[in-house]
Amino acid sequence: MSLDPVTLSVIQAGLQQVCDEMDLSFSRAAFSPVIAEANDRSDGIYAAKDGALIAQGAQGLPVFVGTMQDSTRQLIDRIRRGVTPAPSPGDIYIVNDPYLGGTHLMDVRFAMPFYRGGALYCWLSNTGHWPDTGGSVPGGFSASATAVEQEGLRLPPVRLFKQGELDQEIYAIICSNIRVADQRIGDVKAQAAALLVGEERLNALLDRYGEDTVSEAIEELRRRAATQMRAFIADIPEGTYQATAWIDSDGVVNEPLAIRLAVTREGERLIFDFAGSSAPCAGPMNSVRATTLSAVYLAIRHVFPEVPMSAGAFEPLEVTGIEGTFLDAQYPRPVSGCAAEVSQRIAEAVFAALVTALPDRVTAAPAGTSGNFALGGHDPARGRDYVMYQISGGGYGGNADHDGLSNGCSTIGISKAPPIEIMEQAYPVLYHRYALHEGSGGAGLHRGGFGLDYEVELRRGEARASFVMDHGRTGPQGALGGGDGAVNHVTVWRGGEAYVPPHLSKDQDIPLRAGDRVHVRTPGGGGYGDPFQRAVEAVRHDVEMGQYTPKQAARLFGVVVTGNPLRLDEEETARLRQSQD
Repeated sequence: MSLDPVTLSVIQAGLQQVCDEMDLSFSRAAFSPVIAEANDRSDGIYAAKDGALIAQGAQGLPVFVGTMQDSTRQLIDRIRRGVTPAPSPGDIYIVNDPYLGGTHLMDVRFAMPFYRGGALYCWLSNTGHWPDTGGSVPGGFSASATAVEQEGLRLPPVRLFKQGELDQEIYAIICSNIRVADQRIGDVKAQAAALLVGEERLNALLDRYGEDTVSEAIEELRRRAATQMRAFIADIPEGTYQATAWIDSDGVVNEPLAIRLAVTREGERLIFDFAGSSAPCAGPMNSVRATTLSAVYLAIRHVFPEVPMSAGAFEPLEVTGIEGTFLDAQYPRPVSGCAAEVSQRIAEAVFAALVTALPDRVTAAPAGTSGNFALGGHDPARGRDYVMYQISGGGYGGNADHDGLSNGCSTIGISKAPPIEIMEQAYPVLYHRYALHEGSGGAGLHRGGFGLDYEVELRRGEARASFVMDHGRTGPQGALGGGDGAVNHVTVWRGGEAYVPPHLSKDQDIPLRAGDRVHVRTPGGGGYGDPFQRAVEAVRHDVEMGQYTPKQAARLFGVVVTGNPLRLDEEETARLRQSQD
C-alpha cells in the first residue's frame, strides 16, 4: 500500500462525512415527520462496478446497509442488460421494488450516478420512508395483505430526474397512486437535494486528494474491513450455535412463524443457516432476500461495532438455507412487515445463538419491534386528508456489563419517535400518556430496559388505524438464565369499549371517531444472567423508582421490599434467595 496511515484515516473520515452531510440535509429539508424528526432514512456511496458499499452515514438506518448495496447492484445489472436506460449526468433513479434489493414499499430509494472527468466514478444513493405509497390502507402497513399490490405502488428503477429536471409525467403517475400526494414534493426534493450535497462534498474530497488516491483508499478500506471481521470471527470458539426466534403471526393466519438459525464458525467464516424456518406465509411478514441478508449484517455489526462500515465487512459472512422459507419472499408475496419487524426477529435469532459463544459482547434480546402504527383520515378543521405514521421505542436487552437501555430505538436503526408536540401539531391527535412501560424489562443479573407506554386520542373527524407490530405473543428472549421481556400490548378504545386485535400486534382498517383512543405498551428487553444474583440495592432502587412493584421484586429477584416509606427486609430476602439455591 502506498498510502500512509494518516492519509488513509483522513480519507475514510472524509467519505463518512460526505454520507453524514447527505443524511443531515435529507432530514432538515424533508416535509414528513417520519423523515424530518424520526430520521427514517439513510445515505451512502456505492462502487460503480459492482455496487459494493463504500461508506454509509453514521446516522442512517443500519438495516439499509445491505439493502441499498443490493439495490444498487440490481440497478447496475439492469442497466448492463438494457432493461433500464443508461444514466447521464444529472439523472436520478427512483425504485421501491422489494424484490430488487429492497425492503417494504414505503422505503423509497434514489440513486444518482457520480461522474468525474466524464466517467462514472461511483453511485450516490439514499432511502427515505414515505408516509404512504398507496395500497389498501393509509400508511401501507396492511396487516392482512395477501399480495404486494395491496400494499402500494411498486416502482422498478426509472429515471425520476433526467439531466437534473424532474420528469413531470412519471411524478404525476406516482402522485396519482398515493395518498396526500401534494405533500410528497417536499420529500422528493429533499431526497434529491441530499444526493446533490453528496456530489458537491465528494467532488471536494477528490479535488483535494485525487481520484487515484481516493480509489486506492477505498480498496484498502474494503480489504481491512474484511481482515478485521475475520480476526473477530477467529475469537469465536469453533462449533455450531443454534437458536429460534418467533413471529406472532403473519397477520392472516393466526399462528406463529419460526426463524430457526444455526450459526457455524468455520475457520475465518461465519455461516448462518436458516434451514427449517417457516414456509412463505400468506400475510405481510415475508422478508425479501436483501432484507434477510441485511438483518444478519446489522446483527453482526451490533456484536463487532469496531469493524468499519464497508462491503469488506460482509465478505466472511455466508447466509444459507433461506430458499423456500418466508425469509426469501418471491413476487407477489406481501412484505410490509419485512424491514421493521422480520429483520429484528432475524437479529434476535443471531443474538440468541451467539450469546453463549460471546457472552461479553452479545446482549439478551431487545424489544425487536418498530411499533408501526399508521392513522389515516380527514381533518375537518384543516379541510385536508392526512396519513400519520408512528414508530416507537422499546427496551434493550441486558448484557454482561449493565442493564438494558429503556425506550431505545429499534435494533435495525437509529430512528426515534417524533416529538409528540410535532405529531399533535401536524395531525388531529392528542397524547394523553407517554411514559415508560414499567415492569416490562426481563429479570436478570442485569435486567432488560423498559418499553414505552403511550395513549393517543383522535381529536376530530374520522380515521382508520392499522398496526404491523410484533412480540405480542411472546416477549424478547432472556439470555444465560435471564427472564423474557414483557410482551407488546395494543388496545383500541372505541366508544368507551376496549378492542384487542385478534392477532394481538397486527390489524388494519380499525375505524375511529373523535374521542377514540389507541393505547400501546411496547416490549421490554430480555434479562441477562440469573435474576437472583442481581444486587439487592439495585432491585430496591428499581422498586423506589416505580419500575417494579414490591410483588414483582420478590417474585422475579427474590428481594423483599416493604413498608411506607419502602425498606429492605434483609432477613426475608436472604430466605427467598437461599430457597432458590
